Amino acid sequence: MNVFLGVDLGSTTSKAVIVDSSGDIIGRGITNTRSNYEVAAQIAQDEAEFNSRFTLLHRKLKSESNDAVDWDSLINQLENRFHYLQYQYRYNRLMDVMFENAAQLEDKDLSKVATTLLNKYKESMLLEVKEKFLSSTISSSSEFFRDLFSASYMSTLQNEYKDYYDQLVALYDRSITPVENEKLNFDFSDLAEQAVELLPEDSYQREDSFRKNLEDIESFSLEPSDYIGTGYGRQLLPFEEIHIKSEILCHAMGAHAIFPETRTVLDIGGQDTKAIQVDKYGLVTSFQMNDRCAAGCGRYLGYIADEMSISVGELGPMAMKADHEANICSTCTVFAGAELREYLNLGEKKENILAGLHKAIVQRAFGLLARSGGVRNEFTFTGGVARNQAVVKYVSQMVEQNYGKLTINCHTDSIFMGALGAALFSARRK
Repeated sequence: MNVFLGVDLGSTTSKAVIVDSSGDIIGRGITNTRSNYEVAAQIAQDEAEFNSRFTLLHRKLKSESNDAVDWDSLINQLENRFHYLQYQYRYNRLMDVMFENAAQLEDKDLSKVATTLLNKYKESMLLEVKEKFLSSTISSSSEFFRDLFSASYMSTLQNEYKDYYDQLVALYDRSITPVENEKLNFDFSDLAEQAVELLPEDSYQREDSFRKNLEDIESFSLEPSDYIGTGYGRQLLPFEEIHIKSEILCHAMGAHAIFPETRTVLDIGGQDTKAIQVDKYGLVTSFQMNDRCAAGCGRYLGYIADEMSISVGELGPMAMKADHEANICSTCTVFAGAELREYLNLGEKKENILAGLHKAIVQRAFGLLARSGGVRNEFTFTGGVARNQAVVKYVSQMVEQNYGKLTINCHTDSIFMGALGAALFSARRK
């Protein structure tokens, strides 16, 4: 089968989408962007290929099965177990590096504390994440290895190792970078076989179906017939210029493919914000872009999360619990951080501060929208920040306040829109 690849190398996340010759998505892959952009792009592509094989397996099982089997649920369980096994491999690698770095610390007391911590909690930290994978409670906003591990690790430090918190966080930071930049060559068949063995007991009677069809799926070639790279870091991709395209064009095309009536696109990514006007063909007619700093973007939210010692995935849910929005005067990362600390010192609730920060982000984005031509029906919200429910809330409010009741689209694939647009552009060249 002919497939086409789109890679969106963003400043915070790297995405890949594989489509078939009809333009239908068969695979998605995502990872957090590392200092090694080439590794990040390759990992995203590998994940898209793995996801494509699960999609093909799903189709094959549903078409061949005559009994009332909930293949949707079973394939979801199988894929979650597959991803857990990937996590486990990288987790064990990180543990090896952390033990090694702990042993080399000049402060021998700290070295002993770190080694004791790792020995005591190595198994429980892994089991905590394993349970999330096996119970399908992994959040889409915290699915990356770094986020999953750090949430468990930081919780352990805050509970029992407060006196050594900063030093043990530094040990983690020093250890995870080389592990993230190391590409592990996972074998699909091997991990899929292991994943089958981790399925619930009531799925055992389906093992033969899984194994028989896995062999067929593994033989399918998913080498792309063509490919295009886009995104903030697109010039760092190991692609020739003919395989590079503007992220503005790709986000517009991706949004139009999912929502054909789209006329305005707002993309809030990790490093920049783009307000885009499109025609009925998904082609860009005008745009405005904030790329001078990361204020009001994903990196800004990451900075705020660090200031509050929480994960990025917790920001939106916390902001949704606010009883009012604190007045944040600046979305400059440095000044907003100062305002945040001042509010905390005055006893303001974190939820209210975060609500004010989220509202300020959206207000900044709406300045770009106004300069690009305003909001026209339909309005589509794309980019990684579209996963943040508090940002979506304020976007919806401000669209209605400024432009009336319009159709607002925010899709589960919002973060993949750039990669999807790139894949569709590559498919159209054939």
